[in-house]
Amino acid sequence: MKKPELLAPAGNMEKLKMALLYGADAVYLGGKAFGLRAFGGNFSREELAEAVDFAHKLGKKVYVTVNIFPHNSDIEALPDYLRFLNGICVDGILVADLGVFTLAKKYAPDVELHISTQANNTNWATVNAWAELGASRVVLAREMSLHEIREIREKCPVELEMFVHGAMCISYSGRCLMSNYLTGRDANRGSCAQPCRWNYALMEEKRPGQYFPVLEDERGTYIFNSKDMCLLPYLPDVLASGVDSLKIEGRMKSVHYAASVVKAYREAIDSYFASPSEFSIKKEWLEELDKVSHRAYTTGFYYGRPTEKDQIYGTSSYIQTSDFVGLVLDYDSESGMALVEQRNNMKLGQELEIFQPKLAGYRQVLAEMYDEEGEAIDVAPHPQQLVKIRMEQPVEPYAILRRDIL
Repeated sequence: MKKPELLAPAGNMEKLKMALLYGADAVYLGGKAFGLRAFGGNFSREELAEAVDFAHKLGKKVYVTVNIFPHNSDIEALPDYLRFLNGICVDGILVADLGVFTLAKKYAPDVELHISTQANNTNWATVNAWAELGASRVVLAREMSLHEIREIREKCPVELEMFVHGAMCISYSGRCLMSNYLTGRDANRGSCAQPCRWNYALMEEKRPGQYFPVLEDERGTYIFNSKDMCLLPYLPDVLASGVDSLKIEGRMKSVHYAASVVKAYREAIDSYFASPSEFSIKKEWLEELDKVSHRAYTTGFYYGRPTEKDQIYGTSSYIQTSDFVGLVLDYDSESGMALVEQRNNMKLGQELEIFQPKLAGYRQVLAEMYDEEGEAIDVAPHPQQLVKIRMEQPVEPYAILRRDIL
C-alpha cells in the first residue's frame, strides 16, 4: 500500500508555513482571483511565487485553486494568470469548469490539472472521462461512501483525492445558490456568506411576524448546519480505499487549526505505515483535534447517508478545548529565552502547553516574561505584542503556546 499525500489548506503565508512545517506533504491555496475563498486572505502574485519557493525547498508541493464557475467577464484575465502559474512552477491547478480546464491546458501546459470537488465527481465514468481529457487527479465529492470510493479506485488509474477532515457544506459538493439568493454574494465565484450557519424559524404567509420554531427551541433552529467531518478514527478504512491524497478542509481556519490538525493526521498516517498490524488510534490525536475550533464531528457520507444526528440544530457556534496564546519566533539556547509573538492575552501564573513541529511538546507555568525593552511584565495584553519568555525546555521557531480552556 502506498502512503497517501497529506494535503492541507493555506489561507495565507503564515498558515502555509505552519501546515508544511507541522507535516503536510502539500498545500492548496488561492490567488486573489478565480478561487472559491474570496475572503480567505489568499495570495498576491509575489506571495504565490514565495509560497512555491518555500514549499519546494522543503521538497513539498503547492496546488492553486482556479475553481470558480466563471462568467464571460471572468475569462479575459485568465490566460495571463495561468501563464503566471505555469511560470512559477506550481505543482497543480484545481479546476471545476471545462472551459477553465481547456484554457489551463493551453496556457499552463507544464502544470498538472486537478479536478475540483466542485465538479461533482461521484462515479467512475466521470473520473475516467476527466482522465482521458488530461487530468492528473480528480478530487472526489464529499457525498460518497467508502464502498463507492473503493469501486472508483478499482476502475480508475488516475490519482484520487478525498476529504478527510473539516466543514461539510449543506449543498452538493459546495455548489450552493443560497448565498447568492439571500445576499447577492455568489458562492460559486468565491463569495459565500455561509447562510447554512444562520438561525432559521418558520413563518406562515398569512401570519407575518409570528415565528414558529422548526424544532422545540425558543431560539429557532440551525436547520442547515452540518457537523464537521473527521475520519481520523477510521484511518485504516480510509487508507485501504487506495486514494492518493487525504485532504483537510479549512483555508479560512486559524494558524492553530492548520498546525494541530495536520500534525494529528501526520502522526497517525506515519504510525500506521510504520506497523499496520499493531496500529491503533491514540487518544492524544483525538484530543488534539478537539483543541482547535470545530463543530462536533461526523463521518459525513463515508459509512452511509447522514441522518439528523449529523446536523446541529441548536447553535452555529464552535467548540474547542484550548486557546492559542503565542507563537515562538526565535529561541536562545544559552539563555533559555524565547521570543514570542502574543496571539491572546497571557499572564504570569498560567500553565501553558508548548506544541511544536518537530520537538516534543511539554507544559510549564509562565513564570518569567519581559517586554521588548527588557522590562519584566506580568501580563501581555496587546495583540501580536513581542515578549521574551523563559522556557524550561528547548523550543523551536513556529512552536505554538496555548492554554486549556477551563
